[in-house]
Amino acid sequence: MPLTIGVLGGMGPAATINFMAKVLRHSQESAAREQDNVRLIVDSNPALPDRNAAIAGTGPSPAPGLAAMARGLHAAGAQVLAMPCNAAHAFADAVIGATPLPFIHLVEETVGAVSREHGAARRIGVLAANGAAEARLYERALEASALIPVVPDQAMRANFMNGIWQIKAGDLASGRSAVAAAAMQLIAEGAEVIIAGCTEVPLVIGPGDLPVPLIDSTDVLARRAVSFALAAA
Repeated sequence: MPLTIGVLGGMGPAATINFMAKVLRHSQESAAREQDNVRLIVDSNPALPDRNAAIAGTGPSPAPGLAAMARGLHAAGAQVLAMPCNAAHAFADAVIGATPLPFIHLVEETVGAVSREHGAARRIGVLAANGAAEARLYERALEASALIPVVPDQAMRANFMNGIWQIKAGDLASGRSAVAAAAMQLIAEGAEVIIAGCTEVPLVIGPGDLPVPLIDSTDVLARRAVSFALAAA
């Protein structure tokens, strides 16, 4: 049987549902019947402290809550963990240390996908929430792969974050405008590939919406989680 995937979700809830849908889509690619699809155990917990505020030092850390979620998923039968929130990976060590389960690292997998799928690209645009940006999650991972991160300036990041909050509140149209504007600024500054480094971004723009390739971090994580789970079957 495939491994059971435990999902640390709710950051935000719509992004978690989007991740689950993508897991199903990738699972169905090799499933001959319904029973062949991978099993998910999901803890969608929107009550976790805000990751962006925690990283900025203006709010409590979500690390204890994330560790508790990981332990709960383990106890429920999860055999591998995935967390469809980029900024929360600033606290990935708390998740990794909470159980003996393997953890699929969203940021590392996404940067790996850039290298595999667009090996000639050097300048990589990053659309990430404030917390992920302040923690330099993608910047460090890209630089370790000899790639150059291209990020929004302060004014554009503020506008981008307003868009993310609008998406989280369900106002997809307003959020899409802000996200698309940030993406186009990065492209104007030479980005050859754009990373959707916030899991709200794929809710409003897709690969066909930009003049350069878009790497959907949610889809990268879903694809990798399914392949990891099926490898044990």
